[in-house]
Amino acid sequence: MNLHEPAADLDAMLQRLHLPTIRRLYGELALRAEEEGMSYRTFLEILFAEEIAHRAETRILRSVHKAKFPFLRTVEEFDFTFQTSVRLKMLGSLLGPELVSDARSAVLSGPPGRGKTHLAVAIAYRAIQNGFEARFTTADELIAELSQAAARGRLDEALEPYLHPHVLVIDELGYQSYAPDAANVLYRVVNDRYLKGRPMIVTTNKPLAALGQLLHDGDLAEAILDRLLERGTTSSSAGAPTAPVTSSPRPVPIPKPLNSPPGEDRV
Repeated sequence: MNLHEPAADLDAMLQRLHLPTIRRLYGELALRAEEEGMSYRTFLEILFAEEIAHRAETRILRSVHKAKFPFLRTVEEFDFTFQTSVRLKMLGSLLGPELVSDARSAVLSGPPGRGKTHLAVAIAYRAIQNGFEARFTTADELIAELSQAAARGRLDEALEPYLHPHVLVIDELGYQSYAPDAANVLYRVVNDRYLKGRPMIVTTNKPLAALGQLLHDGDLAEAILDRLLERGTTSSSAGAPTAPVTSSPRPVPIPKPLNSPPGEDRV
């Protein structure tokens, strides 16, 4: 059998089966297989490994786009020498699949410029590498959108994009002043995700004790924190400000998927 003379309809069958990488590579690999005396098994293993890797890369790129990150940063890029109060080992389960499987939320607090947004994006990006979906928003955007939706009687519909992703990042809580119903709409997000067992990463420049005043409702603020921290953790960033991060996205590299992502087939 001549491997580089495939059946006339093989190309069409691969297209029908949505195997674009195998379709692109099989001809060239067939020539190499014949030259090297490659076994059929090895030939197939190489083709399917390339197809799987391409699909994983495509999924990660698509998920990063859907997440709406303001920029892309990784944990490896965070300068822990500037932030002596934050250690990689402190992030622990936030970087593994258990972030989602155990619904491990986190509140990252501290003055501006300490890398809280960097860490929040990095944690969410790691979740994407682990096979999950993430969404980024600022507290100001979230509260404003949901307050307007509530006024129109469409809050449930507006909540859905914030409830569906496995991981939700709410950035910069406390940087703006909020409408009187801020606690109500934020509580709906936090409580609904809590009931679904879906984690949140929240960053704030305010002490947690000030959340009630910030949201105009001490009782709801306490309930929000209870749900965030029941299975979550807090981290306070001190030290010198980190290097400034531009708000414009940098090109997203082709990332390596982590081994055996548990949520690979999740929607």
